[in-house]
Amino acid sequence: MATGTIQQMEMLDYINEQPRHGQERSRDTNQTERRLAHLLFLSFGVLCIIQAILNISLRLALYSSKESSPLDCNTTHFTDQKKAVEMNCEGKRPGYHCNRLQERFNALTRDKDMLENRNNELNNKIKKLEEERDRLKMMLNGLKKSSLRILTSGQGDGASSQKCPADWREINSKCYFLSNEQKTWGESRKYCQRNGADLVVIDSEQEQAALYRLDGDADLLFWIGLYNINGIFKWVDGSALTKSFWQDGQPGDGGPNREDCVEMYHFNPLKANWNDAPCGQKRRWLCEKDQSTSSHC
Repeated sequence: MATGTIQQMEMLDYINEQPRHGQERSRDTNQTERRLAHLLFLSFGVLCIIQAILNISLRLALYSSKESSPLDCNTTHFTDQKKAVEMNCEGKRPGYHCNRLQERFNALTRDKDMLENRNNELNNKIKKLEEERDRLKMMLNGLKKSSLRILTSGQGDGASSQKCPADWREINSKCYFLSNEQKTWGESRKYCQRNGADLVVIDSEQEQAALYRLDGDADLLFWIGLYNINGIFKWVDGSALTKSFWQDGQPGDGGPNREDCVEMYHFNPLKANWNDAPCGQKRRWLCEKDQSTSSHC
């Protein structure tokens, strides 16, 4: 019994015994390490949150910069962009960004207008060149055919290639005479008839093209063999008018002056340069005859 009591008293003394100095230091170290671990964990969490916020901010900034990028220069939206600039700057105090946008838009507008004007000029030049090309092609084809006929004829009978009289021009196996002086339509026809010819009869687009600039780029206006009889235009050889090249609005009624004779003016377009005029006016004239007839003159 006494022994048990002594053991209990020793246990109580052990329990109530104060911790040693080494044990206290170990416990303090463990608590400090736990606090540091908690602090590091919290710091890492805060860093993760900050990183997420930065990523979101960068994405929003990038999207905002794309939405507020400079004006699109596509001509389809040019008018809409102008309205957008005016709406953005309207009612606001002028600032550097707004002024720069307005200056840039004005510069783009000037460049656009300049390019459109240049494009229109080039299109007009292209159209004129195409017309001149077509006319030259027709003349070239006529000259080729004429040269081939002359070459074949010369080889067949040994005759000279000169089959038109002096001062007459050979075009497509026919002889033409363009006067230097001016006469009325009736006087012009008499001159042609005295020389075994008559005023020119134009019955094809090929002949029209060949005679279009017979005298180069000179101011060429001459009588042709077309006249009005009883309200109907006919050729001097009696044939009907089937292929015509009237100017716009022609033939006209002439008002008080009858316009029964026809002239050709080369400054007008190739397929629209005939005009009816009073027969008493004086013009140059163009005679025409076949090569076979010219040998007798």
